Amino acid sequence: MTTRAKLTLFSALATALVTFCLLPLVEPSSWIGQALLVIAVTGGVGAGLRRLSVARALQTPLQLLVMLYLVLLLNVQSSMTYAVLPGPRALDAVGTLLSSGMTDIQQYTIPAPETDGIQLILVGAVTLIAVLVDALAVTFRRAALAGLPLLTLFSVGTGIGAPENAWLWFLMAAAGFLLLLNAEGQDRLSRWGRVFHGSSQDGSGGLSQSGHRIGLLALAVAVALPLMIPYTDLGLIDRGNGDGLGPGNGKQVTSLNPVVALTANLNRQDNVEMLRYSTDAARGDQLYLRIGALDSFDGVQWRSSEQHLQTIPDPLPGVQGLGQETPATSFASKIQISDKLSTEWLPLPYPAERVKPRGNWRYEPSTRAVIGDNGQKTDKLSYDVLSLAVEPTAERLRSAGAVPTELAQRYTALPQNLPPVVRDTALKVVAGKNNPYDQAVALQTWFTSDEFRYSLKVNAGTGNEAITTFLRDKTGFCVHFAATMAAMARTLGIPARVAIGFAPGADQGNGSYVVRSQDYHAWPELYFPGSGWLRFEPTPSRGTTPGYTEEKVAQPTTAPSAQPSISADPNASAQPSASSSCGTQQKRPGECEDEAAVTLRQVEQESWWLGWPALTGFAVVLLVLLLLATPMLWRIRQRRRRLGAGRHLAGAEGSQELTDQQVLAAWEELIDSAWDLGIPPDDSRTPRGAVHRIAETGGLDAPAAAAAGRVALATERVLYARAAGPGLPLGPDVRTATEGLRAAAGRRGRARAVLLPASSARLRRRIGDRVLTVNEAVRARVDRAFAAVRRLPGLRRRGRS
Repeated sequence: MTTRAKLTLFSALATALVTFCLLPLVEPSSWIGQALLVIAVTGGVGAGLRRLSVARALQTPLQLLVMLYLVLLLNVQSSMTYAVLPGPRALDAVGTLLSSGMTDIQQYTIPAPETDGIQLILVGAVTLIAVLVDALAVTFRRAALAGLPLLTLFSVGTGIGAPENAWLWFLMAAAGFLLLLNAEGQDRLSRWGRVFHGSSQDGSGGLSQSGHRIGLLALAVAVALPLMIPYTDLGLIDRGNGDGLGPGNGKQVTSLNPVVALTANLNRQDNVEMLRYSTDAARGDQLYLRIGALDSFDGVQWRSSEQHLQTIPDPLPGVQGLGQETPATSFASKIQISDKLSTEWLPLPYPAERVKPRGNWRYEPSTRAVIGDNGQKTDKLSYDVLSLAVEPTAERLRSAGAVPTELAQRYTALPQNLPPVVRDTALKVVAGKNNPYDQAVALQTWFTSDEFRYSLKVNAGTGNEAITTFLRDKTGFCVHFAATMAAMARTLGIPARVAIGFAPGADQGNGSYVVRSQDYHAWPELYFPGSGWLRFEPTPSRGTTPGYTEEKVAQPTTAPSAQPSISADPNASAQPSASSSCGTQQKRPGECEDEAAVTLRQVEQESWWLGWPALTGFAVVLLVLLLLATPMLWRIRQRRRRLGAGRHLAGAEGSQELTDQQVLAAWEELIDSAWDLGIPPDDSRTPRGAVHRIAETGGLDAPAAAAAGRVALATERVLYARAAGPGLPLGPDVRTATEGLRAAAGRRGRARAVLLPASSARLRRRIGDRVLTVNEAVRARVDRAFAAVRRLPGLRRRGRS
């Protein structure tokens, strides 16, 4: 294989290895096959253009053109003319996919679902990087500069995704880059002539091996050093984490919109267990676990406003707006988070009075949310919480006083571009209701009527466009119902926000419940003076109707089923939150028609070591260990072949005669043993001269020196005498001399001779010679094939012109 071909191969390999760093961004990761295909085609196209002697300035543009066609063929073939010719329809389809992909990127958290738009963006980015790396490393022979686009790809994958096994992605990316640099070094040396693999007395023949060892050592240090250095946040990137503030101090952060996490989890194909809880609450079937609230609406989305975190007080401050005249009962809950739920928001029954979770957690007073600080997550967390069950009566809510001015201004704010249909519809629904409570119940009753349909096949969204579409089609899931009711409540002057969390889980008996991923839920919270923030449930057939609104509900609520949560239709673009069964709120004809299409799915709990990241890590570790052990294993095999008995080389005890081949094998073993122990060979000396040097340098005693001398004498007879004649086996003499060298080498020298034998350089030379022979044969055939292509009439005329 020529050095240019090696550069092409290793540039493609480096790009492929770095591309794996993007795997944590999207789930599932079937797009990686398409990405590897375009990387391979990029290298092949570049190699073909260079073989045809296309001008260097035209190679990269032609590569980009060919790769653009391939990307179009893979992603929008149905929009191409005759399914092969790109045209305006294909370009429009690409534009639509790119726009959709950008929207998906803004909407979903990591890992995002593998939508067509996201797949096109990923594959397109990998294609561009592959072309740049091939152009820099091969066309322009600047492999070091090719590290910049590779670094860009690596930074995106590990910086945004922040995978737990980032060390694995780093090793793969660094290994690919080192291979590319090694290929470039060989290419530069080849311009001076064929590389000589000889040895010298001072051991300079091992310089190339030293370079490889330095590269491996640098990789090992880069992986191990961060584990030994304390972590320090330099403040270059604000991740919204805290800094260990003391009591009374606060810090401003802006958290990721929980709607993104909700939607991403509802897109899971498996309905996994997220948490378990036990409670002594009187109505455990109405226990919602709240993680946060979206209190700001800008017309684009509902989101969390700027949050001021502080140390968790014990107990928590009094509930905002809750008066002493409103009945409220304390109850205790114990919550156990599973390994499937990893979030920085702590699920809590609202309003919580006291909670002290282990770890670095902070309290946000305006929403009473508990948020992880410095990367704190809920993984496998267990904690106790004391909460209040607020039980206002309808009469008390109707007679609630005026809302404080500051609170009303904040929680009734609406964007100026809010479509008029939102307020007009709200006024129509609450016609004849003259107080905020009756208006809120009227909205809830309207949403849960037969006029609305709960559907799994609606795109997620909480902005103006999503609300308008929802009011027109009257089809959606929990996010649409909650966001729309909150916006309509604000148009009526009722303070409102959107809460995110979990609906009541499946009842296991004895006050225990299991919450699964399909129990993710969103609901509106409305504020009433004297009672504070109260939950409403506008989503039909999901969750439970609050007791203080049942007076206005046509049919009574039913107890939730003890069946496990259901899994949504996999064809849905965004799966809705679901409680244990249809009927926990009101069962009306036609409300559960979508549930007929879903099936109960048994969740198989996989051991962590069966996941593909762990298996990939094990495979990489085993591969590295195998590569490191290859010299040692090869050296052991060589020693056995040279000194072994039977059909190999009969040089052991019990053999009566030696052949010339066996004598030379024993001599090679003696020279290699000395080389392993720090005495490199010197081919300019005679066998007796070489043994004399080995005895002096290695400090051999008399028996060991005599044994080495007998091996040298037998070798000279084979090399110089007309007839060597019969001789005694040399295996014992070689072992005696080797043991003398080992005794003088010291512990470190002996360990190095076993683990990293210097004589293993012969293996590399042997492999290189064999590969060179094969490559020369392949190259001759390729040259003949390209020569035939150049002789084609069209290319011949073009060359003459």
